[in-house]
Amino acid sequence: MAVRSGQQFVDGLRRAPREVWAAGRPIVFVRHEFETHGWDFKDVVSGEPDVLVTKETNSAFYGTPDLDGWLRERGLGTIALCGISTDHCVETTARMGANLGYDVLFALDATHTFDRTGPDGTVMTADELARATATSLHEEFATIVSTDELVG
Repeated sequence: MAVRSGQQFVDGLRRAPREVWAAGRPIVFVRHEFETHGWDFKDVVSGEPDVLVTKETNSAFYGTPDLDGWLRERGLGTIALCGISTDHCVETTARMGANLGYDVLFALDATHTFDRTGPDGTVMTADELARATATSLHEEFATIVSTDELVG
C-alpha cells in the first residue's frame, strides 16, 4: 500500500514529543492492541510518556487508563494529535475529543495513512484521504496545524 508523506511523518513524530516535553507539557502515548498482538511503537517514538493508554478500538478515549479522566484530573483542555492512521484512529480521537469539549489540534503532517479502496472499487490515495480528513475536521472538530505550528 502506498504511504502518505513517509519522511515528513517521521520527522514530525520525532520532533513533536521532544519539543513538547522541553516545553514542560505532558505527553500521552497510545498503543493499539488486538487480542492476538499489540502494535509496537516506531523507532522514532522514544522517551517515557506521562501516561500510556492501551486501546482496542479506533479512539484513544476508549482505552486504559481513561484518557478523559486523566486529562480532566490535570485541568487540561487542549489536546494535540499525531500518529497512525490519519483517517481512522487519529481522526476518531479528534472527533471524540471535540465532542467531549477539548480544543483539538490536529498535526496533519505528523499523521500517516495508506491508500484505501472504496466500496465502488475506486482507490483514494493516502494524500487524498489526509486532505479529506483535514477538510472534514476543519472548523468543527479540530484546528488543523503543522508540526511547526504545534511546537512553535
